[in-house]
Amino acid sequence: MRRIMLLLVCCAALRAETGADAWLRYTPHSNVPATFMASGTSPVNASVRREWTRAVRAMSGQEPRLVNTPQAGTVVFKIDSDSGLPADAFRFKSESNGSITVGAKDDRGVLYGMFALLRKIQLGEAIAKLDDQQAPSAAIRWVNEWDNIDGSIERGYGGRSIFWDNGHARADLTRVSEYARLLASLGINGCSINNVNANPKLLSPEMLPDVARIADAMRPWGVRIALSIDFGSPMSVGGLDTFDPADPRVAAWWKDRVDAIYKAIPDFGGFVLKADSEGRVGPSTYGRTHADAANVVARALKPHGGIIFYRGFVYDHHMDWNNPKNDRARAAYDNFKPLDGKFDDNVIVQIKNGPIDFQVREPASPLFGALEHTNEAIELQVTQEYFGQAHHTVFLVPYWKETLDFDMHAKARVSTPVKSLVKAFVGVVNIGLDENWTGNHLSQANLYGFGRLAWNPNLTAKQIDDEWAKQTFGSDPKVLDVVSKIQLTSWRTFENYTGPLGLQTLTDITGNHYGVNVEASERNGWGQWHRADSQGVGMDRTVATGTGYTGQYSPAVAAMFESLATIPDDLLLFFHHVPYTYKLHTGKTVIQYIYDSHYQGAEEAARLGAEWATLKGKIDSQLYSDVAARLEYQAGHAIVWRDAIVQYFLKESGIADAQGRAGHYPGRMEAEDARLTGYTVFDVN
Repeated sequence: MRRIMLLLVCCAALRAETGADAWLRYTPHSNVPATFMASGTSPVNASVRREWTRAVRAMSGQEPRLVNTPQAGTVVFKIDSDSGLPADAFRFKSESNGSITVGAKDDRGVLYGMFALLRKIQLGEAIAKLDDQQAPSAAIRWVNEWDNIDGSIERGYGGRSIFWDNGHARADLTRVSEYARLLASLGINGCSINNVNANPKLLSPEMLPDVARIADAMRPWGVRIALSIDFGSPMSVGGLDTFDPADPRVAAWWKDRVDAIYKAIPDFGGFVLKADSEGRVGPSTYGRTHADAANVVARALKPHGGIIFYRGFVYDHHMDWNNPKNDRARAAYDNFKPLDGKFDDNVIVQIKNGPIDFQVREPASPLFGALEHTNEAIELQVTQEYFGQAHHTVFLVPYWKETLDFDMHAKARVSTPVKSLVKAFVGVVNIGLDENWTGNHLSQANLYGFGRLAWNPNLTAKQIDDEWAKQTFGSDPKVLDVVSKIQLTSWRTFENYTGPLGLQTLTDITGNHYGVNVEASERNGWGQWHRADSQGVGMDRTVATGTGYTGQYSPAVAAMFESLATIPDDLLLFFHHVPYTYKLHTGKTVIQYIYDSHYQGAEEAARLGAEWATLKGKIDSQLYSDVAARLEYQAGHAIVWRDAIVQYFLKESGIADAQGRAGHYPGRMEAEDARLTGYTVFDVN
């Protein structure tokens, strides 16, 4: 056994770490039971047997044995429909005969229990005396992929689509199955496989075999697939002269199309719909409501047990920015609060964590507390659209935790954190064909963190980071300490050199959402962000003098945001327009904080790379080099952000930096001052 374990370690050291295995690396452990029992004939049951076999071989070097009688050291995977457990839940139990039972009401519960047991082993937790039961906080835990059928991905930074290429499903869907395995290890049970800016062609009959093939690849891992749909499909695909949700012909078309899908894919999950938003057609064309639109589709899905996620991301991107009362942040509440209670019971309104669009810091959306009679889902963005994409390291779990734990004081109850109000979790993930899935090894922690929070939102950011790091890098205390320092400070670091105090991300909002472009974040219809002028900065969203946005919250929350005395500094400029000389609760002026935070953020970004450099030789060389290159780039880009924003506010405010840094760039040479040496200058035509 000792020689086998040593051989496993040596082989692992010789294999370059590409990131393809993510957190399922199954490094050597001595206490993994090699004997197991697993009954059932479903594809999910087959995955349980296959995965346990794979894990035992990788972790112990032993050949697993499937037995018929439990004995000491045997793991029994058992489906018991009379267990009393809810769907997807599982129970661990150490039996008197020395065996361990992983029991559940259904095969998915057994699958999730198996992965949870493997997680315990990988984390070094004792499994000799188990008596534990786990159930997901939300029954519906989906990921959205924004893949296009040509193989590109909108806001995807991990390569091309694993699902689609050249207008059809990929010939080889092995990667899809591998992705479903990663999702199953986190308890995620649904996946929409195309862009919310949907191509209507996906609902055409000729595409159904492609969709069915993808469903076949994900089914063995308990992941039901779904489609994002275009609301105009009855006209563009069905040939009708209307897509009016009140027209019986439209309702009949949706029913016929859904029936055909379920005939080919009996476990189809449902639809995701983005309508009347950012140029997508919707019910407003006919003077109908979002409830009308959602319900006509929901009623077609209902007999099959399907659901529809109706995105609450609806706003007017042609809004007149000159009107100080116009406010994109108000849009979700204004559109959906009047419709509370009018949606069918298989409709879930999908609400972004904040009222704008995945900015570096936003308050929790007031819509979470406003919809008292409507199913709600929280939408979190795992792909780092506004967070440096795959080039910057930003661990998003601390950000998500602030939203999930935020107390909305809704429904006249004393405490109603967002996590208690949502029925479903949705993560916009956008993985790709790159071997490490996300384009950045450290960004895998965001997918892991989303899945763990969807299962248990009471986990802390540190617990999640510790779990992910140990399964990804092993148990070396030095490695784990460095990874923890990088990940747990990365969000605040990114915020410091981009948009602190609620300024949000001062990026190229009308372009690629990546580089710094303060001017692009104002004076256009896509949103009102900071209203900076020569006198002050911040968006006045108060009821007293501003857009009235604060009034969308419950009285207790509204009062906190309305008052300068109680507004948290981190959100000051999201809710209030103040002079540059206004003093924060810390006593520092707004303008000086803007200067200081950006210099501090750039210094912190440089430290991320310096911390990582201490791990050279302690982890796989390819993984080390890949991450080191990303962090080096991030440190440089943070300086670009710092200098651009500091210069903007120095010019706008006319107030000097108390430390004399703003406007001075030691070590930087302007192109006009450069001199060529060692070259011959000659004229060209």
